[in-house]
Amino acid sequence: MPEPGTPSVPSVLFVCVHNAGRSQMAAAFLTHLAAGRVAVRSAGSAPADAVNPAAVTAMAEAGVDMSAERPKVLTTEAVQASDVVITMGCGDSCPVFPGKRYVDWKLEDPAGQGVEAVRPIRDEIERRVRGLLAELGIEAP
Repeated sequence: MPEPGTPSVPSVLFVCVHNAGRSQMAAAFLTHLAAGRVAVRSAGSAPADAVNPAAVTAMAEAGVDMSAERPKVLTTEAVQASDVVITMGCGDSCPVFPGKRYVDWKLEDPAGQGVEAVRPIRDEIERRVRGLLAELGIEAP
């Protein structure tokens, strides 16, 4: 929680049905690149049992460890607590609240694919996360 009188940290929620691939990669990149300057969440309406292992491997290749992550269920509270809600092109429905920014990133689903197929999805997610940071006025390394 920021100290009184200090600017608040922007909050971003990534949403995908299973919260096992795209939304996890996006949250991991944003957490890594923002280095504490953004509050990051990810969730899904029907979370899988585990994060996609090919996504974990592809992210590790990019220097981002998301091996400890677990899919989480989407809650109304998570949406309410977020400034920006980004869906991953999977048609997931989110509760809509005034004053929130909603964005849909249409991305190929990495489910059931090997790491070779996940790499270009990972790279596109990183590109979009870097663009999001720039929109938020946060310099990425």
